[in-house]
Amino acid sequence: MRVHFIAIGGAVMHNLAIALHRKGYEVTGSDDEIFEPSASRLASVGLLPEKTGWDPDRITSSIDTVILGMHARKEDPELVRAAELGVKIMSFPEYLYEQTKTKKRIVVAGSHGKTTTTALIMSVFRHAGIKFDYMVGSQIEGYETMVGLSDDSEYAIFESDEYLTSPLDRRPKFHLYMPDIAVLNGIGWDHMNVFPTFENYLEQFRTFAGKITPGGSLVYFRDDPEVLKIAESERDDIKKIPYRVHAHFQNKTGFYAFTCNRTIPLKFFGWHNMQNLSAALEACLAAGISADGFYDAIGSFGGTSGRLQVIRENDSGVFYYDFAHSPSKVKATVEAVAERYPGRDLVACFELHTFSSLSKNFLPFYNGSLEKATRAFVYFNPHQFEMKKLEPLSCELVKEGFGGSNLSVFDDSAALMSRIKQLKLKNPVWLFMSSGDFNGCNLKSLAEELLA
Repeated sequence: MRVHFIAIGGAVMHNLAIALHRKGYEVTGSDDEIFEPSASRLASVGLLPEKTGWDPDRITSSIDTVILGMHARKEDPELVRAAELGVKIMSFPEYLYEQTKTKKRIVVAGSHGKTTTTALIMSVFRHAGIKFDYMVGSQIEGYETMVGLSDDSEYAIFESDEYLTSPLDRRPKFHLYMPDIAVLNGIGWDHMNVFPTFENYLEQFRTFAGKITPGGSLVYFRDDPEVLKIAESERDDIKKIPYRVHAHFQNKTGFYAFTCNRTIPLKFFGWHNMQNLSAALEACLAAGISADGFYDAIGSFGGTSGRLQVIRENDSGVFYYDFAHSPSKVKATVEAVAERYPGRDLVACFELHTFSSLSKNFLPFYNGSLEKATRAFVYFNPHQFEMKKLEPLSCELVKEGFGGSNLSVFDDSAALMSRIKQLKLKNPVWLFMSSGDFNGCNLKSLAEELLA
């Protein structure tokens, strides 16, 4: 089987390429730019293109399938050549469905919590000795790739988001997987460049719930009013399984989940993660795993890369990084860390980086999201407005949008870092949140300097 990837450097795309290579497929690919860690990981298995850019001569009739990434364009010369030759063209969600259409698919969706919930389910399945295919949005300890495919597994576990599938297919990705067990964690407006109104955004989740296979299950967070409406209005031919935030507590020794008959020490924390824990529990129960089997597994789960990830910790403090970027994610992350470290100075630093977060009309949704921090900093790179063709924001407007007397706003990363390094705090908790990199800041080096 010969497969060619257009835009092979994408987070999922390069992992899928590696997964197919390990299955014995002949894999090639192209991209106009490939960043780390994709470049190194592709190079390690001999899949890094010799040169960047698009070359239609790479496409021949001997290719069985071209897999198209979102980063490509309709007029991409390789894509045009593939169409001319009649080569099968698929997006990666289409391809993943095709590879797993005979399996039982567990699909995790929602505006937040997808990666952690998916990783929890995977951890439980692995602990139970159940073989499964998977796709998850972040690197997980114990897994070489973020995508895994096999010929002999009964289940497929997918994290799936609502962003568009490919330049040729404007459907949200999660409309393509046809779940047998669907998880819906919560809904908070995002991707306003694609879904300009909240109602339009909501409609995508209604459609997702409508794609559940007959006789399947919808696992849903009943305390989210929009999720509840979707669950109550959906078909009668599926099982509806509500859940709430899992019972939990913390003390000086750690963070715990508990049931009526056992207490489980956890390596992750926060009420939002206890919501994810309940979602994973109900999905696993729906798949036939026992409650005891679930709780036996979760104590060893250490979280996922980029989700409340400890970069450094010592007697001088602790430094966390989190991928949080939407208002609900930022608020939940800040509150979780504040709860975990009561009485300690919490310094929260957040970068506006996505299209939505840099949009003037979206800013008010962040109001109050940083209020649990002792000191809060918001950074944005003015160059991003030009790149995203957006109206520029002022520091004053951003501060007004977020609100709070504890907030300082910067549009210069060097000035931000200088200000942070001037803070004199005893045993602080540092929390950096971004889907970007604070204009090239090495967070590991920063953590080492702050916690020297």
